Amino acid sequence: MEDKLNTIVCGDCITEMNGLPEGCIDLAFADPPFNIGYDYDVYQDLLESDKYLAWSKDWITAVHRVLKPDGTFWLAIGDEYAAELKIASQQIGFRCRSWVIWYYTFGVNCTQKFSRSHAHLFHFVKAPQKFTFRADDPENRIPSARQLVYNDKRASSKGRLPDDTWILRPQDLDDCFQADEDTWYFPRVAGTFKERAGFHGCQMPEQLLGRIIRFCSDEGEIVLDPFSGSATTVAVAKKLGRRYLAFDISEDYIKHGLSRLDSIQVGDSLNGSPAPLVSAPKTGAKAGRKRVQPAPGQQELFEDSEVGRAR
Repeated sequence: MEDKLNTIVCGDCITEMNGLPEGCIDLAFADPPFNIGYDYDVYQDLLESDKYLAWSKDWITAVHRVLKPDGTFWLAIGDEYAAELKIASQQIGFRCRSWVIWYYTFGVNCTQKFSRSHAHLFHFVKAPQKFTFRADDPENRIPSARQLVYNDKRASSKGRLPDDTWILRPQDLDDCFQADEDTWYFPRVAGTFKERAGFHGCQMPEQLLGRIIRFCSDEGEIVLDPFSGSATTVAVAKKLGRRYLAFDISEDYIKHGLSRLDSIQVGDSLNGSPAPLVSAPKTGAKAGRKRVQPAPGQQELFEDSEVGRAR
C-alpha cells in the first residue's frame, strides 16, 4: 500500500480500489461524472440511467470496502441523481451525517428553468459512533456574530460552531442564510480565477476541499479520490500534510495533475479566501463605513452604517 501513495494512478477506479487492501483509507472524496453529457477527455458522460446507477453502486461499494471502520466518505453530486445515490450509499452501508448544499453565484446558465447555482455534498460515515470530525480544532472555527458584531461577553472564545451553510457571497445576502442552515459558501472556480488549473472544466475550489479534509482527517492519514480530474483533492491533501491517492482514466488529466502536485509543497496556503464573509466587502456601494477591530488572524473589518453589521 505504501508504494501506491502520493500519486495519481491511471486506471478504472473500481478495478484499482478493489486492488487495494480492505480498510486502508481514512477519508474518501468523490466528485464523479453527473451523467449530464459533460465533455470529458475520454469518458462518455451520458449513460442509460440504469447503467449509470449500477456503475455508481459498484464504485461506491468499492469505496466502502477500502475505507477504515472509522472512515469518512464525501460525495459531490448534481440534482439529477442526488437522491438516488444517497439511497444507494445507505443501502451499501453508509450512514449520512449531513446533506450539505454548496451554493455559488457563478451558476450554470440553463434554458427554460431556474439557472443552477448549487451542488449536493453528502457526508457519509461507516460507523455512526466512531469517526473523525475535528469541530473543536482552531483551524476549523471562525469568529461568531457575537464576537464580530455584538462584542458579546458570552461569545465563545473558540468562535462559531461549524455549520453546514456554505455560500458564495454571504455579505450580499442579508438575513437570508443563517449559521444553522445546510448551505455552504465557496466560489465555483470560474475561468478567470487565478486558482483555475485550466486543463479540466469541473474544478473544485481548494477551500471547499480544505474544509472537508481538515474536519474529517488528521495529518498523515490517507485521502482517496476515485475521480482525480483536476487533482484538487490530492493537491489540498498534500498542502495539508495528508497522504493521498487518486485514480483517473485520462492520461492527459493525470499528466497535468501530477504537474500541479509537483508545483506545491506541504504547508502551502490554499487558494481562495478561507472566510469570505470576513475578508470581502459588499459588492454594492455603502456609505458611512467605519473600521471595526478585527478578530485575531482575520482581515480588516468594516461596519456599514446602513445595515449596522460588520463585513
